Amino acid sequence: MADLARHGAATRPVPFRGGGFAPSARRGVGLAVFVALILLAEWGTRSGWISPLTLPRPSDVLATLVDLWTSGRLWEHLVPSLSRLAVGAVIGVGLGVATGVMIGLFSYVRAGLVPLVAALFPVPKIALLPLFVIWFGIDESSKYALIAFGTFTPTVVATYGAVDNVDRGLIRMGQSFGLSWWSIVRKIVLPGAMPGILSGLRISLAIAIILLVAAEMLGAQHGIGAYILQAGSLYDLEKLFAGVTILSLLGVLISFAVGQAERVLLRWRR
Repeated sequence: MADLARHGAATRPVPFRGGGFAPSARRGVGLAVFVALILLAEWGTRSGWISPLTLPRPSDVLATLVDLWTSGRLWEHLVPSLSRLAVGAVIGVGLGVATGVMIGLFSYVRAGLVPLVAALFPVPKIALLPLFVIWFGIDESSKYALIAFGTFTPTVVATYGAVDNVDRGLIRMGQSFGLSWWSIVRKIVLPGAMPGILSGLRISLAIAIILLVAAEMLGAQHGIGAYILQAGSLYDLEKLFAGVTILSLLGVLISFAVGQAERVLLRWRR
């Protein structure tokens, strides 16, 4: 009996401890936090604890958003903003990924461009808006150029950093098996660098939204930035926060889209 007990204790299942700190989904937690903050703000503004001169009621902001939707003025401002964001971000991110990959792969390109990128990266892109207006005019071209330039430098830095972090052992293994240079880049370097590239894409697109608002505040009649500027000049807090809410939702949707791209492109990590 004692031997049987010892045998049972020896074969007792051990819980799995090799998760590797992999994040697990906690559905509804983020939404609950968001709803709690909205309810707190609603209670604070209705009870007088928060002055209506500093923060509007969330219910009034929601009513403004509904009015924008029903009147059709939402699309009047949203469509131009989305087109500017898409064109500028595609140009900046595309050139940034290509430049970053070349910096990561070619020594002469690295030696020539890394100092230039390091000099351009800390420059406040919003401060260059008047210069872009002088160069490209006050129409759409200056807005595209500002967003493209603002997304270009962080994408370059993230991309060549991701290429540098690819496991060199895998590259040497590919060389030892006689793979061609292009096969190593396509099958080892680019998949290995993709997590870092996508992480940099999140940052670049967030910067693109910031620059979009700044560009639309100068010389734009329609757009979310122009709408926010008009509301701020009239001190209409409901419209101002409605515009900020639209930008926040746009950021959430972009982050969700990047997350879906990660699911597709990084299936090999599962």
